[in-house]
Amino acid sequence: MEDPLIELQTRIAFQEDALYELTKTVMSQQLEIAELKKDRDELKSQLRSLSLQEPVEAIDEQPPPHY
Repeated sequence: MEDPLIELQTRIAFQEDALYELTKTVMSQQLEIAELKKDRDELKSQLRSLSLQEPVEAIDEQPPPHY
């Protein structure tokens, strides 16, 4: 049987490693979410500006020769 103190130290070391990896993952995801929100806001702005523009008049095109 292993010494209980060594077993506890080993468990804590693994938990610290797991916590560090989870923290890195969360931080990475937060950065990605912020970037996606920024992109979304830019797209919203572009859509708003397009909807405020005057509609483009349809060009009076002749039908193709096979009609």
